[in-house]
Amino acid sequence: MTSSAGSAGSARPVTSTDTLTRDALAVLQPGFTGTTAPDWLLRRLGEGLASVGLFGRNVADPAQLAALTGRLRSEREDLLVAIDEEGGDVTRLEVRCGSSFPGNHALGAVDDTALTREVARELGRRLAECGVNLNWAPSADVNSNPANPVIGVRSFGADPHLVARHTAVYVEGLQSTGVAACTKHFPGHGDTAVDSHHDLPRIAADLATLRGRELVPFRAAVAAGTRAVMSAHILLPALDAHRPATLSPAALHGLLRAPVAEGGLGFDGLIVTDGMEMQAVSAAYGLERGSVLALAAGADALCVGGGLADEDTVLRLRDALVRAVHEGELPESRLADAAARVRALARWSRSAGAGQGAEPVPGIGLAAARRAVRLTADGPYEPLTAPAYVAAFTPLANIAVGDDTPWGVAAELARLLPGTETTTCTAESAAAAGSAALIGGLLSAAGDRRVVAVVRDVHRHPWMADALRTLLDARPDTAVVEMGVPQAPPRGAPHLATHGAARVCGRAAAELLTGLRRPSNGQ
Repeated sequence: MTSSAGSAGSARPVTSTDTLTRDALAVLQPGFTGTTAPDWLLRRLGEGLASVGLFGRNVADPAQLAALTGRLRSEREDLLVAIDEEGGDVTRLEVRCGSSFPGNHALGAVDDTALTREVARELGRRLAECGVNLNWAPSADVNSNPANPVIGVRSFGADPHLVARHTAVYVEGLQSTGVAACTKHFPGHGDTAVDSHHDLPRIAADLATLRGRELVPFRAAVAAGTRAVMSAHILLPALDAHRPATLSPAALHGLLRAPVAEGGLGFDGLIVTDGMEMQAVSAAYGLERGSVLALAAGADALCVGGGLADEDTVLRLRDALVRAVHEGELPESRLADAAARVRALARWSRSAGAGQGAEPVPGIGLAAARRAVRLTADGPYEPLTAPAYVAAFTPLANIAVGDDTPWGVAAELARLLPGTETTTCTAESAAAAGSAALIGGLLSAAGDRRVVAVVRDVHRHPWMADALRTLLDARPDTAVVEMGVPQAPPRGAPHLATHGAARVCGRAAAELLTGLRRPSNGQ
């Protein structure tokens, strides 16, 4: 199967409007609001819509989700139901309680590919049970920039080869359950200091660096048979000086699709865009124009469900694509090819026998989280035996993670040590009071209880580093739990790095803090 790209040329005769309309609907992956399927969505499924994207707002529990996907498939059996379920910090299945899986950075810290494969298989089994057959995961980004505000613990790590081997087995484990992997964010979002939800990141790396770093995990994913790849809204001038990767024929058609012999990755599966409503694309091009350019560049499916979840968005994009074909801006063959790839992936999922033969491994996520914790004790460490006072230094959550998912160790410590209390410290509260006053009030509230400071990417947040330094100067026996990327020098008595902020990471940390479990050094 080949994909055309480049300029569309002048307008020319096209096939029937009905065929074009069905193909235009087929390439959309829209979202919706609520935990039941709205009438407009069911109606559009009958008219050609072939994919639906699910988010935390659509999920209450597994039974509800299974009923929802069953209702959707009563209108269209060969339907792609996609979700952004990375595990770890980015979870939709467990958006309100925190994930049962520790996430990529924790798996990379353990560096046991058999464990990663097993975690991905169990995650895939749970998705398949709920009727989901396309997962916008794994993240294959190499987190080479410590200042990255949006990838961080979503990455397996900063070593391209470590990321590559774990990406490959993750793809294999997930797809063994009949759930298609969508490896992201091509050609690599790790070397950015800007979140593409808000603006257009620019990566200054040359092509040699790109091939030797960012592309290494994507080559491994393609070799492992990933059924889909998600494009990133990032500008790489060495590849395309004008358009971000999602809109760039050089990135999608020339690099991702091109044969290996011609310097490409030889990928022949489904290319899915990152959310088209993200500011990196929509602010400069607009939703309709950006969508046309993405299809023309080689994308096959347009993810538009994150912040745009209504019928009007679907109709606007459908009509924009049909109009672009009629006006010669989008080749008819390119739209037909994209729609065919969407339908082909749906057929694969049905033939793969989603979830069949996968035995449940309910404790695998916690086991992985326990192995991922690293403990550095500053002198003799006495486990907590009495109620503690938890200070959660909380940064602003990025959009991919969201504000609805709880994190930290306070809930687990309170379960193990009833009477434990917590307070939240933010950049705003630190700016308003100053570090000295903030920590003074915190210590006054803590009294003689042991303090546990919970931080997240302390190296990226000067206010957090200042407040933590002030706290440790006043109370050197403070235990510190870093639940982001452990980039800053460890301080605390003890210092724990969980490599992620999922619920199971909090539980693993609480077990160590209370002496219920000894550190395992990753084994």
